[in-house]
Amino acid sequence: MMHAIGGRLRLGEPMHRHTSWRVGGPADRFYLPGTLEDLQAFLQHFATAPITWLGLGSNVLVRDGGLRGTVICLANTLDAITLDASGLIHAGAGAGAVKIAHFAAKAGLAGAEFLAGIPGTLGGCLTMNAGANDGDTWSLVEWAEVLHPDGRVQRLSRSEFQVGYREVQGQGAACFIAAGLRLSPEDSDIVLQRLRAWQERRAATQPLEWPSCGSVFRNPPGDHAARLIEAAELKGLRYGDAEVSTQHANFIINRGAARAEEIEALVANVQQEVLNRFGIELQPEMRVIGEVADV
Repeated sequence: MMHAIGGRLRLGEPMHRHTSWRVGGPADRFYLPGTLEDLQAFLQHFATAPITWLGLGSNVLVRDGGLRGTVICLANTLDAITLDASGLIHAGAGAGAVKIAHFAAKAGLAGAEFLAGIPGTLGGCLTMNAGANDGDTWSLVEWAEVLHPDGRVQRLSRSEFQVGYREVQGQGAACFIAAGLRLSPEDSDIVLQRLRAWQERRAATQPLEWPSCGSVFRNPPGDHAARLIEAAELKGLRYGDAEVSTQHANFIINRGAARAEEIEALVANVQQEVLNRFGIELQPEMRVIGEVADV
């Protein structure tokens, strides 16, 4: 029996409403599933290529011309977080990284505190092996569930993926929908104290009051992107309302009315200046997607 497709489908949805940089043109189709069954039915019967998967939009720059095809947004759905009898956290791909960190701490489980510094969902964390404060997502993963384009769900062990610094391979065209996270038991009060201290440091050193994508560039081996950008005297550099943060050089912020093209140009300029000064080519952590706007 066919599952009735629930959720919400919007046409011409402005992507600036769904990205942490608050920029981006319209998506042809924008789908918010209500349940996994909705999503499976949608994929089987209505989705057309290309498909762009989105969580909280914190690791992506959507160009001003928008996105063709269908955007499927998992934020605020597939977001359950539970603890099984063995102490394994089961979390859906739509669960916020910060929520997972707090859930683990309150459960007396240590090792996920760094997730409190990642402004995205678990799905995005799994896709790029997101990390902060010397921790990374896949160091916690025991298994991951993926959803194939035909609607089939498959659970794969950690060993079936090739995991590197800010990159993961092994899921093919499938999308992450859940994971099992193995942490270490520790006194809940101690873990919560460590988590709060980390969040306080983050608030003191990062421009959290402005729209951004978090860290723009990967850290080169043995160095830090922020140090190189600051050494190149690029803090405060602006294109329109896009600015290299004066508080943390590896953040590019939207000071109000920035366009994606200004952010993208600023990213390219920072890369070129650091390459000219130090011979190091910075690699972006975030993805640039979509179409350039017609002039």
